[in-house]
Amino acid sequence: MLLRFSLLALLLLGIFAFLFLRRVMGAPSADNDRLDEVRRRVARPLNEELKRAHLKAGAPVFIRIFKEEGELELWMRDEMGGRYTLFKKWPIAADGGAGLGPKLKTGDLKAPEGFYHVAARQLNPSSKFHLAFNLGFPNAYDQAHGRTGSALMVHGSNVSIGCYAMTDPVIEVIYLLVDAALRGKRQDEVSVHCFPFRMTEARLARAETAGQEWAGFWRNLKQGYDLFEQTKVPPLVGQKDGTYVFRRRDP
Repeated sequence: MLLRFSLLALLLLGIFAFLFLRRVMGAPSADNDRLDEVRRRVARPLNEELKRAHLKAGAPVFIRIFKEEGELELWMRDEMGGRYTLFKKWPIAADGGAGLGPKLKTGDLKAPEGFYHVAARQLNPSSKFHLAFNLGFPNAYDQAHGRTGSALMVHGSNVSIGCYAMTDPVIEVIYLLVDAALRGKRQDEVSVHCFPFRMTEARLARAETAGQEWAGFWRNLKQGYDLFEQTKVPPLVGQKDGTYVFRRRDP
């Protein structure tokens, strides 16, 4: 009886280990044939590039987006020091073309500005724009201000009506690194910080001097931008009474 119970326990443990490895390694399935093909084609050269940068797939990831400069940055945590290091930045192919300022309502063609978080459930390997992940707009801050919209993504292709389009080859790299970080269980959510421009004091002062209507909102965003610049660790972000609030995190 004891032997039978031990064999059953070993069998269940083996099944659990198999399922866990399938999850972490990205086992093939009917639903992610596209992603499997991307992994086969992109993973090896990507891992070689990461190795040269002393980084590794599965490390926690952080993304920053700058509208005015048209750039997306992908940062990864340095396992030695705990700080994030810039792995790569790419030009944004399209963002809806509606200019600076936050997204306010469905159909305004604006891409979001603010602080967003991407969990595994927000990844879409079957997007009509190749690969995509949902930013989670509207977040709690957006909702507090009555902003509306849905399905605001970072995706492939080079067309957009308010998402951040990165082209197919670029989204493949971004998606694989985000996916690896989330599947590795070392990161529950990937932070994505979307800014109107690089939040230097000079650039923000120029907006304030010009009487730009969103200058106060951008001044609030700059608080989160500055914390990351100081620590190279994404801050904790929340909202209180319609204002973003931040808590510093050190390595």
